[in-house]
Amino acid sequence: MGALDSIVDVVALAVCFDSLNVSRVYVPSLFEGGGTVRCQHGILPVPVPAVAQIAGRYALPLSLSGEPGEFITPTGAAFVAAVRTDGALPRTVRIVRTGLGAGKRTYRRPSILRAFIIEEAESAAESGALSGTVVKLETNIDDCTGETLGFLLERLMEAGALDVQYIPCFMKKNRPAYQLSVLCAPEKTAELERLIFQNTTTIGIRRCTMERTVLAREVKTVETPLGTARVKVADVYGTKRISPEYESVKSLCQKSGRSFSDVYRTVEEAACLPACQAVQ
Repeated sequence: MGALDSIVDVVALAVCFDSLNVSRVYVPSLFEGGGTVRCQHGILPVPVPAVAQIAGRYALPLSLSGEPGEFITPTGAAFVAAVRTDGALPRTVRIVRTGLGAGKRTYRRPSILRAFIIEEAESAAESGALSGTVVKLETNIDDCTGETLGFLLERLMEAGALDVQYIPCFMKKNRPAYQLSVLCAPEKTAELERLIFQNTTTIGIRRCTMERTVLAREVKTVETPLGTARVKVADVYGTKRISPEYESVKSLCQKSGRSFSDVYRTVEEAACLPACQAVQ
């Protein structure tokens, strides 16, 4: 941080954000200007290097308006990168509160930042379903070994990918290949692309942003005759769906010597006791 006002901005934003107690932050796009700006480091191009680096690393959606001037500061970009959870807004929302802030500089367009506190108005929200945005990374690979692809899958999941899959396909010249498909949060895009380039022979990755709806879920523990296990509890429009976690079932299989299906059923039955008394 180069100046006292940056420290004040960070502290004030942190306190404000904590006081609002919001669960999700939607930032569809950030509007940036163009030209140059004079700062402590001299005359710099817009977006300034710090904003460009933050936007690239955390996949912030910049909309370059072409208007002369700096509309996004490094402090503002860093705060958005830290708190943004989603891109596209829910289809229908109810505005609870509105906040407005005006800057001191004079531009051809109003120097105003506006934020809303919203509630999702769709019935899906009342049922526990959540809407959000994910990024899909995709590339075709025809010259990597199976060991390489298996290793990459593990690395991608460890780095925060939501899902990874390989689909057999045929490429040009009738070469058998695999299509790698990765789902991730927008802020994970740059990191996962780096892993794909570093660990495969591909020289290009396709990228698209997708909307999705997911059920609210949580992982809980349950006591079974074979030991403690973890189960995933999903809210399906008011009905609880319980699914034993694979690693827990695998561990109990190794300890007990029983089959996977037998242990899975035991965990499922224990989790579905009346009123789910076994679920902690």
